[in-house]
Amino acid sequence: MALTPAGGLRLHTQRLPGHGGPRPGGPTVVFLHGLVMDNLSSFYCTLAGPVSRAGHDVLLYDQRGHGRSDRPPTGYDRATSVADLIALLGSLGLDRGPVHLVGNSYGGALALHTALVRPDLVASVVLIDAHLTGDWIDDMTDTLSVAALGLEHRALAGQLAALGRRKEARLTAAADALLNHTTLIEDIAADAPFTPGDFTRLRCPVLAVYGQHSELLSGARQLALSAPDCELCVLPGVGHTVLNEATEGLCDALLGRLGAPAGAVAR
Repeated sequence: MALTPAGGLRLHTQRLPGHGGPRPGGPTVVFLHGLVMDNLSSFYCTLAGPVSRAGHDVLLYDQRGHGRSDRPPTGYDRATSVADLIALLGSLGLDRGPVHLVGNSYGGALALHTALVRPDLVASVVLIDAHLTGDWIDDMTDTLSVAALGLEHRALAGQLAALGRRKEARLTAAADALLNHTTLIEDIAADAPFTPGDFTRLRCPVLAVYGQHSELLSGARQLALSAPDCELCVLPGVGHTVLNEATEGLCDALLGRLGAPAGAVAR
């Protein structure tokens, strides 16, 4: 693990070399986690190992304000977060060729935005129950605002620490700092959902993996109808918790896409 300079920040990164697989030297697989209580460990414990063992180089990182990365007071809009990713790829020498982007939840929105603004950097996108269209921005900011108020007034981190639940206390304190002492909520509220016009401009293949009961599935269906090359995979019996509750099916879908011939994942 390392702190890597990226556009004025230090981002906590973890790299896993591919081994024993069929595609040495192929595009690196970059994982993008979700918001607030999430960090690179969510992928480290689920998908990163199997992808690395399949022969793909892997990059995990904590986004700004998350995990062990720097937490500046501003810059949590989608465009700035994507600029962080692009700067990180440059610092690591991964901007000389395209990478595969795998994004969970809000990380999927960042992956899709990257593919739109820097198509030369993206070989393919894999979305895991990502936020795309509709009222999700309003819903998310409302949810985060309620959580912020609860953390601010209940002193929950201190209560957990007093009970000896130190890991939960640290995560809660980090969430409080992010929600109540940065512009994250305001920045997300100022962003706009993707449109069908955005989807039609995508130049790379997209795999969208969603839960059967996910409230975000309608956006994925719109993506599949509008994007030039999009496969929608719906996993039964789960909602927004695909990464943790349908890991095996998700991993099979991801490895099936990454293991495809080179011509099928990049144009």
